[in-house]
Amino acid sequence: MEPGTPTYDQLRTFLAVVETGSFGAAGRALNRAVSVISYGIANLEAQLGVTLFDREGSRTPRLTEAGKAVLAEARSVAEGMDGLRARVKGLLEGLEAEVSMAVDVMLPSECLGRVLREFRAAFPTVTLRLHVEALGAVTALVLDRTAGIGISGPLAVGHEGVQTVAAGSVAMVPVAAPDHPLARLHAIPPGAAREHIQLVLTDRSPLTEGQDFAVLSPRSWRLADLGAKHALLRQGVGWGNMPLPMIEPDLIDGSLVRLAMPEEPAGAYRFHAIHRRDSPPGPAACWLRDQFVAAGKHDPMR
Repeated sequence: MEPGTPTYDQLRTFLAVVETGSFGAAGRALNRAVSVISYGIANLEAQLGVTLFDREGSRTPRLTEAGKAVLAEARSVAEGMDGLRARVKGLLEGLEAEVSMAVDVMLPSECLGRVLREFRAAFPTVTLRLHVEALGAVTALVLDRTAGIGISGPLAVGHEGVQTVAAGSVAMVPVAAPDHPLARLHAIPPGAAREHIQLVLTDRSPLTEGQDFAVLSPRSWRLADLGAKHALLRQGVGWGNMPLPMIEPDLIDGSLVRLAMPEEPAGAYRFHAIHRRDSPPGPAACWLRDQFVAAGKHDPMR
């Protein structure tokens, strides 16, 4: 025997009985007569070919084993239907179905996580597509429309066709492992950094191809991954500039030490919220952009 296909209304009635604890309470919750609730449950049981409630010996309907199994599936269907309705409602109101955002790898993870957690709560029906890139790659993704908005480093400023809004900054500091020759110097003389390998973050974007940023040493290793750069610094392979929030635990436990460079190659790495001038972001993307901009206004390095 093949079970029939229940309607959404039948499943909603079944869930109301479970959640309220009785046919009468379910009727009041759904504004229906008790007889209509009872008839609906009987029809659902006939449709599925199983008994959902044990009605013997108690005024309170108790779920049978089959009823418990059906309950999990009914809840899943109801949640999916609620999600569908919410998404369509958002579309009718002009809300995006998906937001694609590119962020600079230097953006502190604590800030990114906090904003995205709030975004999930504020826009539960909007899918997020997140790209994490370095240097000019963030702007490149916005320009080629892969991402609708971006949180870019300072390289976005001045690009034609890109609208920018200041969104705070992060402190960049030169560091090395404690056994690195530069770290063992009581005072680093001018030019000493040129004698050692500098680990430099790079990217494959044509916007920054062939360009160097805060590079002092002619002996440089170029890496496209900030995590790999971090690991090599801890291993003493070279020295390099890192965002302070990322390496603060290393400075505390002594895995890395801050270098007092006389050239001061680091400083503030400034962020900008960006989008194409000819493609203004929708409501959810605007909310995201504004959250990063607001967070940047509390930046002590402004």
